[in-house]
Amino acid sequence: MSPIEGTTGVIVVNYGSPHLLQANLAPLTRSDPSLVCVVVDNFSTAANRAALEALAAEEHWTLLLPDANLGFGTGMNLGVQRAIDLACSRVLLLNPDATLDRRALDRLVEETDRDPLAMCAPRIERSDGSVWFDGNDLCLDDGAIWATSRRRLHPEATVTPWLTGACLLLTVELWTLLGGFRDEYFLYWEDVDLSFRVPAVGGTLVVVHDAVAIHDEGGTHDRSDAASSRAKSSTYYYYNVRNRLLFAALHLPPERVRSWRRTALSATWAILLQGGRRQFLTSTSPLRAGFSGLRDGLRLSRDAARRR
Repeated sequence: MSPIEGTTGVIVVNYGSPHLLQANLAPLTRSDPSLVCVVVDNFSTAANRAALEALAAEEHWTLLLPDANLGFGTGMNLGVQRAIDLACSRVLLLNPDATLDRRALDRLVEETDRDPLAMCAPRIERSDGSVWFDGNDLCLDDGAIWATSRRRLHPEATVTPWLTGACLLLTVELWTLLGGFRDEYFLYWEDVDLSFRVPAVGGTLVVVHDAVAIHDEGGTHDRSDAASSRAKSSTYYYYNVRNRLLFAALHLPPERVRSWRRTALSATWAILLQGGRRQFLTSTSPLRAGFSGLRDGLRLSRDAARRR
């Protein structure tokens, strides 16, 4: 497939999920042969890699094969650079467990055609039709996160919007101004960081409410240590706790960094409770992951603050 100047690159970072790519990505790329699809396969197992290589050959995807797990942001940076090399003018960043049809993609493209410095996300629903994402706020006072629709409940808070990295469309022009994702995060909060930097380069964040994606929540997470279907992975707990503190140190003034540190213990517990209390009955993994993330986040926070 020869890329056409001005085409859209679809970038997916995969980790052990060839079945999700077959179910979610293949229908989109088959719907428009002009789409340039780049899949970055963070190595999981030889069997998964072989299955993905066969699928990519069948679907005519460009496949990048790092020898290790680079994480989400660094993997996306690698995939976007390949799309740029293939003459794409805009990129769709898509999770393996997210589904976007051609009509919704066209709506996102319309927004970036109208404003090349807009970073756009669709409304994202779960498979049962409930809302998974329709705009999020980050409270700069203490690091709390809530849906933008709840902003009215926090009239005194200082907030900044952010868009989920599960499905994002932006032009190569904007991506270049931003410099892509920061490598320090590895997983989680890199989309908060990217969104925070958009206004600084003259861009805007746009939720396109009439474009809808479907998110199969948890489809890419190993929950072998979970006590219930609600539980998250240890990876989820560790990096969400760690990277919350890293973000503050990288971007916020000292008084707010201190505020986020003061609430770090309660924030860690709130993140752990996203998986429910039952998980603690059968495994100590969630607690160990959360408090390891707290320890490392505080250390990274101090180190990053000293470098500023």
